This record gives sequence, C-alpha cells and structure tokens, in this order.
Amino acid sequence: MKKNIPDLLTQITKDSLRDLNLESTLQEAMYLDVPSDSRFGDLSTNIALRLNKLTHKSPLETAGDLVVNIIKYLEKSPLKVYIKEIKCEGAGFINFYLNDNYFYEQLKDIITKDNRALKTDIGRKRYALIEFVSANPTGPLSVAHARQAVVGDVLANILEFLGFRVKREYYLNDEGNQIDILGKSVELRLKELNGEKIEFPQNYYQGDYIYDIAKNSQSQCEAKRSLPEGGRVTTSQYFSEFAVKYILDIIKKELKDFGIKFDYWYSQKKLRESGKIKKGLDLLKKKGFLYEKDGALWFKSTQFGDDKDRVVVKSDGTYTYLAPDIAYHQDKYKRGFNWLINLWGPDHHGYINRLKAAVQALGHNSESLSIIIVQLASIFREGKSIEMSTRKGQYITLKEVLDEVGTDASRFFFLMRRTSSHLDFDLDIAKKHTPENPVYYVQYAYARICSILRNVEVSLKKDADLTLLKEKEEIGLIKKLMQFSYILNICYKTVDPYMLTVYLQELSEVFHKFYDLHRVLGEDQNLTKARLALIEATRIVIACGLELLGVSRPEKM
Repeated sequence: MKKNIPDLLTQITKDSLRDLNLESTLQEAMYLDVPSDSRFGDLSTNIALRLNKLTHKSPLETAGDLVVNIIKYLEKSPLKVYIKEIKCEGAGFINFYLNDNYFYEQLKDIITKDNRALKTDIGRKRYALIEFVSANPTGPLSVAHARQAVVGDVLANILEFLGFRVKREYYLNDEGNQIDILGKSVELRLKELNGEKIEFPQNYYQGDYIYDIAKNSQSQCEAKRSLPEGGRVTTSQYFSEFAVKYILDIIKKELKDFGIKFDYWYSQKKLRESGKIKKGLDLLKKKGFLYEKDGALWFKSTQFGDDKDRVVVKSDGTYTYLAPDIAYHQDKYKRGFNWLINLWGPDHHGYINRLKAAVQALGHNSESLSIIIVQLASIFREGKSIEMSTRKGQYITLKEVLDEVGTDASRFFFLMRRTSSHLDFDLDIAKKHTPENPVYYVQYAYARICSILRNVEVSLKKDADLTLLKEKEEIGLIKKLMQFSYILNICYKTVDPYMLTVYLQELSEVFHKFYDLHRVLGEDQNLTKARLALIEATRIVIACGLELLGVSRPEKM
C-alpha cells in the first residue's frame, strides 16, 4: 500500500530497542499484531512482556521506556501525522492508535490501483518450490490428498502474490514395493475376471478400481494379441507400469477438476536411473557423514540434531526411503530454489528431523527447508463420520466430494482449519445456499456489492470525499480492509493459508453489518459517492481473496 505504517513502526520500535541496548535477537523477532479488539488500538506489540527477564523491570515499565524512545523517533518522522496516540496498556502491551486520515489514504489507494495496492515485494529474489500431494500412484486421490492439494495450491498463490517466484511439484513415487503390489493386484484381478479361482492377499489393493484397471489392461493386451513374455519387461512389470500410468491419468484429471496445477512431475524411478542417488550419497561420504555398520551404510544424522543415525543403504544393497530423498532435495537446490516447502501427511512426522539433518549435511541451512504436516480430514454426512480405509478401497475420493458439493465449497472447506489441526468436513453444510455455508456467505457479499455497482459509473467512486465516512460501521469496514496484507503476511510466516478463509468471513460479516445499517444510494450525492467507493474497495479485496483461494466470484446469486 501507499504508506506501509506497520513496517515503518516496526522499524522504529526495533531502533528503540537498540537504543536501550536490548539484544539483537529480540529486535529481529519484533513484529506488530492487529488487536482482535479495536479498543486496544490499530496495531500492537507484546515485546515488553518478552523482554521481562532481560530488563529486570516490570513489562509495563519497559513498555513505558520504549514508548518514550518511539515518540522521539516519530517527532523526526513524517510518519507522526498518522499516529493519533501510543499507549502502554494491560500487562505491558504497546498499542498504536492511527488517525483516520491514514485509513482514508489507504482506501483511496485501493480504489485507484485495484489489487496492485494490496501487493508487496516481500518475496523479491526468493525462489520457492512447493512439493505437495505426491500421493503414491496406487489409487484415486482421497480427501486427505485433497486437503494437501488445496493447501499447497493456495499457499503458492499467496506467495506469488507477495512477490516470490514459485513452482509447484508432484513427487511421483513410481517404483518400489507398493508399485510391485499394485501390479500383482491387477494381475490377480485379471485372472479372477477370466474365471480363475484365486486367493487375494489382504495386503493387496482391494478397491473396485483395480477391476477397472484389469479390464483395461486386458483390452489393451487383446488389441496387441498377447501379454509380454520376457524381453524388456516381465508380465509383472507390465501390469505395474500399466497400472501406474492408468492411475496417474486419473490423478491428473482429478487435480485439474479441482483447479490444481503442477509445474513439474518428478519421477523417483528416473531419479534413480539418473545416478543422482549414488552421487548424493558419495557427496555425504566424501564429507565424512556416512559409515558402515552391520553390512549397511549409515548417515550420521545425530550430528545434526536427529535422535539416532539412519540407514541409507541396507545390508542387501537396496536403498532406504531416505537415500532418494537426499538426492531429490539436493537436486531441488541445484535447480536454483532457495526455499523448499514440503507438505506431508501426519504419518511422516517422524521423518522431519532426518531430512532436516540431510539438508544440513549437504551444506544448506536447515531453515531453507519448511516441512508442513497437513492433518487428516474427516467427512461427515447427516451428522455421521464416514469410515475410511485406503488399502481396502473404502474411502471418500476427491472426485466424490467434487461431484457432491462442487469445487468452490471443496476448496474453501478444506482450508477452514489450521493445517496442524484435524479437519471435519460437513458435506450437508457445504451444499447449503444459506449464510450457514461460509463460502456462500463470502460469495454473497461479493455478489451483493456487484449488484449495487452494476449501474454506477466508476468515476463516481474515484473522486469521492472519503472523509465523509465517519460512521462506526464505515470506519470498521475500512480498517478491516486494511488488514488484508497483514493476513497474507501471517499466511506466509506460518506457511499456512488458513487465516485467509477466516479473514474473508470476517470481512463479509463487517460488510453485511454496514450495508444493513446504512443506505449506500442515498439522497446526499457526496456521501453516496464515498460509500460507493467504500464498497468498491470491499469488492476488490474480496475478489482478490477469492482468487487466491481459487474460488469463483459470482456477480449474481
């Protein structure tokens, strides 16, 4: 925005900390929050409470010292015209109260520049690679994969909006034991379809889709007249390769329908064939981080904070899961990315420390790798949770959710809890066309604004006298609009897009309250222009938020 008051005040507060000879680590950790209750200012910091042990003073006394220094800086700064008051309140919070003129200027900036006024360059010169979903190609995508998909996609959208150069990647685990079992599952089902009596192992893939793959493989074989015998591939390899390609086509179609796009599909099989796994291990060996024990090759991960050393090559000469992951992440860095983001399911939580250790051993900062655990989602219908089992094929697929509630509701609902929290997805609420449905509530606010603006000239809004907006609900709406960039910054810092859905619901609520209490198109033409400008800015912010979520913006409902 035109004048980034939060960043400027943050810097002034950091300078004040330095003047008081307080440690630099806390200066770097200094930030401003937007209080949940507007009675406690427009911006706030709890830095004085965090300095308690350092200063040997009460937080309120420390806050007072800081405020004196902050005021000194403000007296020399053009910023002072926007600060109405600074208070030490509560247990030691420093609360900043801004003049309404600041908010009027920011509002005008949005009306003039559209969503360009909302963007920042915080991610300039940073190249991020987000690896997400990466489901084994052994079956259709489940709701767990769906949640990871939309979290990764929206996070990428937000980072791009903040100036990061972002790429999306799907790591394809297209070899190994699970792929062998998939091929054998298809082979056995084909025999069963041909009349043979078989015993189907419990640990094989049992979903109905295996029959579909078997039928399709049979049709292709009949077209070619026979199954392969020896040569380039064995019969078992043929079924595995056929099944992987078949399922991958399904996954790509499901993701496309969900509005998810990937820049790269990275094959583990090709990674191994390229020799990069061996090169990665050779590099660690050269650095002195590998050793042999009990016939296996071990990685000294305890040197980098892991709780125990890890095997990378088993005694039979095969790689553990860690070996290709080491090579894969080294390849990410070599491709020029300086921030790697991995979205994993909760079953991978114990794997974080060993991969962080590997990244450090390869010579990279562990902070350049962010691993986000996306918790599972439960699907509810008629108040009851639907039981799911992936291996048995008894689970709700992404396609089923999309068919039942649509893309908009699916994307919004999968983001309505922090990624670190379990999510309950109520299909019945997601289908409602009432305010009870959060995505409908937000879209209705957008459509309501569009219906007002449809027959109004844009020029009426751009030359409005915004200082006429003095009602409590008007000022409240303006201030809520100004929080958009702050919310995106939270999403970036927490590597979690969840807060954007919360913000859009709150913004819609504030708008509806304003609209229900005040006429936009009134007899006072100047006030009408000002209110039209206000709702135009609201439309711009809601539109930008919905676009980042990948949710449609209906102009009529």
